[in-house]
Amino acid sequence: MIPRVIEAKYVKGYILHLRFSDGSEGEVNLEGELEGEIFEPLRDISYFKNFKVDHELHTIIWPNGADFAPEFLYEKLKVLA
Repeated sequence: MIPRVIEAKYVKGYILHLRFSDGSEGEVNLEGELEGEIFEPLRDISYFKNFKVDHELHTIIWPNGADFAPEFLYEKLKVLA
């Protein structure tokens, strides 16, 4: 099963709280993943906060087209107990 992001909330810094279709949820820190031309604008916190959940791609996206594969986000998930 491919994980699907169904909800995302900003926490702080470069940390998002994600909820997946299988019920898993937790925090993902993307600070170390913002390398390369497409991710450079996301280093600006105000731009980073401008994400949304794309329900066709099943992941989070930004206005400049940046996104992360839902499988990648699922692997980075720190499940909250």
